[in-house]
Amino acid sequence: MAAAAATIRSADFAGGPAAERRSLWTGTPEIYFSKAIDNSRLVKVEDPGRNREMKQFGTALACLFLLVFTYAWQHFKAIEYGYQIESAKRELSEKTEMNHALRLEDASLRDPERIDVLARRMGLVPPEPGQVIRMDSASGDAQGPVMASAEPVAVIPGQ
Repeated sequence: MAAAAATIRSADFAGGPAAERRSLWTGTPEIYFSKAIDNSRLVKVEDPGRNREMKQFGTALACLFLLVFTYAWQHFKAIEYGYQIESAKRELSEKTEMNHALRLEDASLRDPERIDVLARRMGLVPPEPGQVIRMDSASGDAQGPVMASAEPVAVIPGQ
């Protein structure tokens, strides 16, 4: 067998087609033997130190988990609030623009010259003297505001 290996090695060094040839020897074959092991008689002994370490580790892991998720929750809430603020700013600017446009429209509609032109087109004429009666000063004395007063009600007996 050693002679065969030496022959193959000498052929490789001699410039033979080593790339085409595969080695016949691949190494030690792996052999597995199955053996039934009975662990039913083994008894696990509790280690109080190990239990304490595992409880501490679990508590530390739970605290870390809580901190990481609290941070993530705050981070995502901050992002969400940022989007809400930007949306409110955009809505505010739209409402401000609309308010400005409506004020301009209101001012143009309340323009007395425009109203006069429209009234003349419809055939309306200015009022003659004496045609206008003011209803807000019906009492005659327009010296100041009038305060409401409560007078006692007289009850008339029925017949």
